[in-house]
Amino acid sequence: MANEITKAVVLARGLGKRMRQVATDVALDRDQAAMADSGTKAMIPIGRPFLDYLVSGLADAGYRDICLVIGNEHMFIRQHYDSQELRRVKVEYAIQSEPRGTADAVLAAQEFAGKDEFLVMNSDNYYPIEVLRRLRGFDGPGTILFDAEGLVRNSNISRERLASYANAETRHGYLYDLHEKPESEMSRPHNSLISMNLWRFSPEIFQHCRRVEQSVRGEYELPHAVARAIQHGMRIRVETSDDGVLDLSQRADVPAVAARLRGLEVKL
Repeated sequence: MANEITKAVVLARGLGKRMRQVATDVALDRDQAAMADSGTKAMIPIGRPFLDYLVSGLADAGYRDICLVIGNEHMFIRQHYDSQELRRVKVEYAIQSEPRGTADAVLAAQEFAGKDEFLVMNSDNYYPIEVLRRLRGFDGPGTILFDAEGLVRNSNISRERLASYANAETRHGYLYDLHEKPESEMSRPHNSLISMNLWRFSPEIFQHCRRVEQSVRGEYELPHAVARAIQHGMRIRVETSDDGVLDLSQRADVPAVAARLRGLEVKL
């Protein structure tokens, strides 16, 4: 029987290093450029903050309780939502005091999650509402993996950029392993499945986020925590999608993402 969840954790703490890199061939307006300079990708204005589109999409998919993981320097994000009339969602906040990686960011939301299962997603990706809704209906931990060709066809993601995402390996409908950032397109299997960091977790994930070792980048990374969880017996159900995911990782993405979101109604 489906155990529909209502809680979602949005990871909005990152430093946005790629977004802060100035590209002379990308034209942003003054407000967009200022937010890009700060590295706060989720709040880049596309008519309104990009994060508003994500929160509205979560509400469309049936999520009512949203936790934004932010840093102490991101109080303006809190001020933005505290000043809004929120009719469809309740927004809470978890503070990740230092940008120590995505596993540490998820750990910051432990009090919010409590004993409930919950969604985890990036704040710089706009995911299809149908995909978010599918995860709500899972009967336990799971993820939606994206077909590589579908991402290229239906997103602002180029074929060359696929190498910056994790490859997923599945067995019998469950996640078996994640392979971070293959060295080249040639090392990526044909018709591979891509993890876009979209998960449904049980509270069991917190012990693995707490115990995961630092990566070579000096961070506590969620894919490593997921791999640890699998090794310790967590079964993560997999479904796939050939839909697109909008990725707002760098300045060059802003015009393309804005074009895709143009005319989309936002209701918070």
